[in-house]
Amino acid sequence: MSDATTTQTPAQTPERPLNWLLAALPQAEYDRLRAGMEVVRPRLQEVLYEQGDPMAHVYFPERGTVSLLAVMADADSIEVSTVGNEGMVGVSLVLGGDTSPHRATCQIPGRMLRMRAAEFRAAIPPDHPLHAILRRYVDAFLMQLARSVACNRAHAVPQRLARWLCMTHDRAGSDEFPLTQEVIAQMLGVRRQTVSEVASEFQAARLIDYRLGRVTIEDRAALERAACECYRAVRAYFDRMLGTPRG
Repeated sequence: MSDATTTQTPAQTPERPLNWLLAALPQAEYDRLRAGMEVVRPRLQEVLYEQGDPMAHVYFPERGTVSLLAVMADADSIEVSTVGNEGMVGVSLVLGGDTSPHRATCQIPGRMLRMRAAEFRAAIPPDHPLHAILRRYVDAFLMQLARSVACNRAHAVPQRLARWLCMTHDRAGSDEFPLTQEVIAQMLGVRRQTVSEVASEFQAARLIDYRLGRVTIEDRAALERAACECYRAVRAYFDRMLGTPRG
């Protein structure tokens, strides 16, 4: 576990944060919290927490994504949720927990704001504006978690891959992002050969372009049509709870 050991950038307060939870705060409250945060840029596949580890920090992604993985006794893992600039990594701290129920891995590298867990808890008492925002986020997060479990059981791999690509595209901040077949297979809990076959079908249909470990979204509208109902359901719920267009 590396806990985002990449080079840190000195704090420079932007006009408004790119993270949706922080952006919902009054400017004065955001500025106060921001003073206790640092900028980190985790590397691709860098582990922020191992499952069962104490959570030393919370992370508010501004660019990039973090995958939350359920790890089994035989070391197999599957993604149960994706977090981008609509949310926070370390949500169990909001609920009173102090250890991570999942492995948190940087899926798409990007800028994140990090704060020590103890300072985070001290900074947001129950009457703090962020507390109310985070309660709504936790509701949406748990809905996404439950829907992910149902989706993995009910829907075919092409639908699930299209859903996952749409969710990643929402959070990546770019039409192109790094992604290998090994990682997709791990996220979806399927064989790499299955991913290769479905990705080839998507490429032939010009939904995506895939080469050298990078994916480019070519036809977003068609990709959404190929996705299962779970993408639209989760996106609508996040929009209703947080006023964001994220899924």
